[in-house]
Amino acid sequence: MLDKRLRQIALFATLLVPLGLLHAFVMAEICVAITDILFLVHSARTGGFAWVKRPWFIVALLWWGWLMICSLPLPWPGFGVAGWLLGFAQAVVVIRLLLFTAALQNWLLTSARARRVAWIVLALSAAWIGLESWQQYLTGTNIFGDPRWVDGSLTGPFWKPRAGPLYAHLLFVALLPVVAALFARPGWRGRVAGLALVVLGAATAVLIGQRMGVALTGMGLVVAAFFMPRLRLPAILAVVVGVAVLLATPVISPATHGKLVGETTHNFDHFSKSPYGEIFTRATVMGLQSPWHGWGYNGYRVDCHLPRFDPGLPWLGIGPTSLQKAACILQPQNFYIQSFADAGFPGLILFTALMLIWTFQPLRGLLRRPDPLRVGLFIAVLNFTWPIASTDEFPTMYMLGWFFFVLGFALACTDIAVKSPETDMLKNG
Repeated sequence: MLDKRLRQIALFATLLVPLGLLHAFVMAEICVAITDILFLVHSARTGGFAWVKRPWFIVALLWWGWLMICSLPLPWPGFGVAGWLLGFAQAVVVIRLLLFTAALQNWLLTSARARRVAWIVLALSAAWIGLESWQQYLTGTNIFGDPRWVDGSLTGPFWKPRAGPLYAHLLFVALLPVVAALFARPGWRGRVAGLALVVLGAATAVLIGQRMGVALTGMGLVVAAFFMPRLRLPAILAVVVGVAVLLATPVISPATHGKLVGETTHNFDHFSKSPYGEIFTRATVMGLQSPWHGWGYNGYRVDCHLPRFDPGLPWLGIGPTSLQKAACILQPQNFYIQSFADAGFPGLILFTALMLIWTFQPLRGLLRRPDPLRVGLFIAVLNFTWPIASTDEFPTMYMLGWFFFVLGFALACTDIAVKSPETDMLKNG
């Protein structure tokens, strides 16, 4: 009875995490901590620690352990201080998100009812972001009175532009089970409704006006069409409509056109001297100057301004970077480059191995039985682990809290599907 009560409390806390990630980060952190503690208590009471032997958890511990070593606030010969006290503390608490993922996979989302409620929470989150984006586009402000961002992108329910990538991460988790159910209905009405949802989802991503959101949505449509043949025609139509919306943006949303077309074209034509190119070059130089242990967690944020990192990459024809061109900001804007700057080549190798495991684990059995929810969760995971992207800092709760939620969800669904191929993720209770 006690274990059942512990699970109920932990599941309630877990289902509050998306709400916290939307509008109350402190609540999200508290709920993750509660889930972790109760999971460890449950494991200790039942002796159920088999989850620590899972390959992904072992590699994650190796990466985390090396990151902590590299972040120790001690002088490293020839490289100054590789870590600092707050950075080391932040590296230590990374374990909370690994435990949270393990809790979802091995304990909390092992029942169909829990998975169904988790899907509803994520679907409502995606719908909320989309609805508020349309409200802001049509009325000028969201429900909180916040206008568009200064660059013209829609902020959705947030005060600054983070709606685009997050919407793309959640869109297919929310969309694919509903669309598949509509397509399965007899008659033409269900197919038309499903088609309309796919097209609306893609059009919304374009209208939000953030490059990564549009790119990730496009990639998601391709992956969904690959796994779900009945979705191929709707995916093609969604791409056509998305392109049509993009072409119409000079009229319907000039700021969006300037962001998605003008600024993107300029960045591609002059990438090495664009803000992103400057950031990537600077972080790469930092990693190359400390190739074995990097500069510790948050080392880029602390040490990026040092003149020793100015030279650029002349062997690639990339000249010196400039602090006046935003070469130094809060983080390197890419998970893999960040792992290199934080922990050198060993950290990059371990991190890449971990990303590969996390990406391919949800694929088990998916080609044989492409369950719509599992396909959506795989796309969500892939959108985070895809290396060619501009990202937030790894692994802060700000955006990565969503990643560990969908990752744990995806791994739980995979375990159930492999054990019981006939299990319907949403319908069976």
